[in-house]
Amino acid sequence: MNKKIIYVDMDNVLVDFPSGISQLKKDILLEYKDKLDEVSKIFSLMIPMPGALEAIKKLAKVYDLYILTTSPWNNPTALQDKLDWIKKYFGNSSDDIFHKKVIFSHHKNLLKGDYLIDDRTNNGAGSFEGELIQFQTELYPDWESVTRYLLG
Repeated sequence: MNKKIIYVDMDNVLVDFPSGISQLKKDILLEYKDKLDEVSKIFSLMIPMPGALEAIKKLAKVYDLYILTTSPWNNPTALQDKLDWIKKYFGNSSDDIFHKKVIFSHHKNLLKGDYLIDDRTNNGAGSFEGELIQFQTELYPDWESVTRYLLG
């Protein structure tokens, strides 16, 4: 029996983006005011969203999980920083949840799967053919609500 596929976004879903911003110096905040995702190394500063690690471990018992995230086009360290973050929090051995199950794309609608957990509809998330579980909304405000829905 094939497991259903869930894609999980990183920024503001698995990863607490504001936790990285809070560590930036004032001059960097001013320089990158409307483009904070372009700050070099910002993704290496972030911590997991509350409940994310525990929820992923529970969901991995039932579903086939993949990370599906966008790497900012104008941030040369973002892709490596995001991959390092995944390895830090989920491990790097062949039996770890996300080992070789990470997809970087600006076109999330091109992937086939059952669910996409994302906080926004940008980068094709709103056109995903499976079910979009929009994180940090009234229906799915946190990982507890997402887990409850997906595990019944």
